[in-house]
Amino acid sequence: MGNVGKKDYKKAKTSQRSDVKLNGRKEERDGAKDLDRIEGRNSVLEAIKAGRTINKILVPKGEKEGSIRQIIALARERGIVVQETDRSNLDKISTTHAHQGVIAYVAFKDYVEVDDILKIAQDKGEDPYIIILDGITDAYNLGSILRTADAVGAHGVVIPKRRAIGLNAAVSKASAGAIEYVPVARVTNISQTIEYLKKKNIWIVGTDLSGEKPFFEADLKGPVALVIGSEGEGMGRLVSEKCDFIVNIPMQGKISSLNAAVAAAIIMYEIRRQRNF
Repeated sequence: MGNVGKKDYKKAKTSQRSDVKLNGRKEERDGAKDLDRIEGRNSVLEAIKAGRTINKILVPKGEKEGSIRQIIALARERGIVVQETDRSNLDKISTTHAHQGVIAYVAFKDYVEVDDILKIAQDKGEDPYIIILDGITDAYNLGSILRTADAVGAHGVVIPKRRAIGLNAAVSKASAGAIEYVPVARVTNISQTIEYLKKKNIWIVGTDLSGEKPFFEADLKGPVALVIGSEGEGMGRLVSEKCDFIVNIPMQGKISSLNAAVAAAIIMYEIRRQRNF
């Protein structure tokens, strides 16, 4: 996580970590039905703007206010079916429990290939900037990282197929719409993917408490892939060994680590800063 080290949640092994794993299993079990649903005003609005194929949008009966009016108007303009239903029904359907009065049923969110991400960078005439997530299981963390990836101009995110959360309604909600704009590749083996990227002359930067230098002292310019470890466990041993180098986030307080999404954001913006010079 946070410094993205293995000491995360050390004091809460029997509670917080088990909750994360249980949530991860639940997301995996429910994934099939979650993947065709987007919840929340920002998420639905961005999906419409991005041209996502939307089967229908559910809104509550009664007077409409604020951005729901905008969503309805834009949906009708694009020929998307809008249905009214009782708010209690929206509550029952919702998986995020934060639908804000709007739920959209959408076509499956396609994952891309790693080569697609590399081509995006090539087409823009930029050095590849990729985020690799080694086993993130929390929807909020993945959604937040996608949001930051969009903000810093990363070309794409790579996640594993197993023991990690995929793109679902909760992730979409947490990303505030960024899920529509950040390409995500889902791979069978993170270590093999790292080897492939190395052959493409991309530097692999790991994050861990044991990192040999602070992130702001490392040269993060050029083609780079930043690896963020899982909540609680950090990077796996094989993944860590395949990194070209590992950086840390210096900590001066009494807490030894940061939330995975926060730690990722700090280093992602440092990469962005260095790329601008």
